Amino acid sequence: MSAPAWRRDPDTACEEERRYALDRAINGLREDDPVASASVAVLGWQKALLCGLLLIVIGCAIWQPMPTAVMLIGLCTAGYLLTMFDRVLIFRQGLAASAIEVTDDEARAIPDDELPRYTILVPAYNEPEVVGDLIGAMAALEYPSEKLQVLLLLEEDDDVTIAAAKDCARSDAITIVLVPAADPRTKPKACNYGLHFASGDIITIYDAEDLPESLQLRRVVAAFRSLPDTVACVQAKLAYHNGHQNILTGWFTAEYGLWFGYLLPGFMRTSSPIPLGGTSNHLRRDVLDRIGAWDPFNVTEDADLGLRIAASGYHTAVIDSHTLEEANSDGINWIRQRSRWYKGYLQTWLVQIRRPVRLCRTIGFRNFLRFNLVLAGTPIIAVLNLLFWLITLLWFLGQPAVVEDVFPMFIYFPALIALVLGNAATLYMNLIALREDDRSDLLVPALTVPVFWLMMSIAATKGVYQMIRQPSYWEKTFHGLTTKPAEAQADSPVA
Repeated sequence: MSAPAWRRDPDTACEEERRYALDRAINGLREDDPVASASVAVLGWQKALLCGLLLIVIGCAIWQPMPTAVMLIGLCTAGYLLTMFDRVLIFRQGLAASAIEVTDDEARAIPDDELPRYTILVPAYNEPEVVGDLIGAMAALEYPSEKLQVLLLLEEDDDVTIAAAKDCARSDAITIVLVPAADPRTKPKACNYGLHFASGDIITIYDAEDLPESLQLRRVVAAFRSLPDTVACVQAKLAYHNGHQNILTGWFTAEYGLWFGYLLPGFMRTSSPIPLGGTSNHLRRDVLDRIGAWDPFNVTEDADLGLRIAASGYHTAVIDSHTLEEANSDGINWIRQRSRWYKGYLQTWLVQIRRPVRLCRTIGFRNFLRFNLVLAGTPIIAVLNLLFWLITLLWFLGQPAVVEDVFPMFIYFPALIALVLGNAATLYMNLIALREDDRSDLLVPALTVPVFWLMMSIAATKGVYQMIRQPSYWEKTFHGLTTKPAEAQADSPVA
C-alpha cells in the first residue's frame, strides 16, 4: 500500500492524513509481512515447539535426573565455547579491517548541489532537560540547510517536553511533529510516524542528547557513493562523553569502544548481519520503505532492523565517524536499559528464526550460526552465568559431590577452558581495544569489568522474565543525569 502524495508536510497535514500515518506507523509491518513483526511475540508453532522441548526436558529429568543434568551442562558448555571462539574471530577481523574512513577533504569535496536530501528523526519522550541540546547539535552539522530536514518527534501528551521544545526550537531548521498517543508507546512507532513526513533520500536517527561530529552526514554521503548498491545502511560509531563520571560509565564506555570500534567492523568484513545501534544509523529511504521500516512492537528496533536488512539481501557498513552520547551513570537506570536490550535481542531472534531456511540461504550458514549466537546466545548466556557462577562458588566452598557428578571429565575440562580462557579472552579484547584507541584512562574499568558482567546477568534475567510477561513493554531510560562538559570532545576516543 503506497502512501498518498500529500504525506510530506507535517505542518499542513489534515486529520485524515494523521490517522493514516498513525495506522501505518503501528500496523504497516504486521499487515504487509506479519511473520516479520513482533506484535505476536511467539507464534503458535513456536510456542508448541518450546513447550514440547520443555516437557521433554522435564520428563527426562524425572526419569534420569543425573544424565539429564550432565547433558544440559554439556550443551551449555558447548554454547559457551562456540560463542567465545566466534567472538574472538570477529574481534580479530575487526582489528584487521577498520571502519570506512572518509577524510575531511573528501567529505567537503562533494558540491552542495550534488548532496542528497537528508532527514534526521529525533524521537524524545519525557526529556525536557536534554531536548534543548538538540539545537546546538544540529546547528553544528556541516550540511546545506535547504537539504536538511530535522523532525523532532514528541508524543502529543508529553506536555513538559513539548513546552521545552517550543521554547528552544525557534529555528525553521527543526520541525516539531506531535505523535498521536496510541499503543505501543515505543520509539520505533514514533520513527515510523515521522518517516511518513520525511522528505530525505537518506534517513538517520539521533537521540535528543546526541552530539554527532559535524561532518558525519557528508561522510556518510561520500561512503554511500563509494559502496555498492547492496549497502542499505551506514552505521556511525557511538561513544560517550561522560566516561569518567563513575565506574559504571567507565565500564559502559570501554564496552562501546570494543563493540563499535572492533566488533562491528569485524561483522562488516565478514558480511555478517549487524545489530544496529540505537542512533546514527543512516539508511537509504528506498530500502527502508521496501523492508517495512521499524517494527513498533520490538523494543530493540535497531537490532531488528539490522537483521531485516540482512534478511532482505542488503548489507550494513560501519563508518569512522563518532556520535557522542550520555552513558548511563545510575545502576538502576542502566539495568532498565540493558534488560530492554536483552529482551529485544530475544524478540528479534524469535522473529527472524520463523523463516530459518530462507534466512540461512540469504546470509549463508556461517552467518546464520553467528546470528543465533549473537541474538539468542548473548542474553541466554548472560542468564546462565548466574547459575555457573553459583556452581563454581559451591565447589570452592565445600566441593559437594553433586557438582563433581554433573561435571564428568569430558565436560569438566571444556568447562574449565570456557571459564579460564573465556574470561581471559574477554579481558584481553577489552585491553587491546583500549590500547588501540589510546584510552589508558579506562584501564581501571577494563580490569574490574567482572562486576559489570554480574550486572549484565541481572539485567538479562530481568529481560527474559519481561519477555514472557511484557514482550512489547518499552521500559524508559532516563537521560540528562550528567552535565555535558563544555568541550564534550574531551572524553571522545577521537579527541
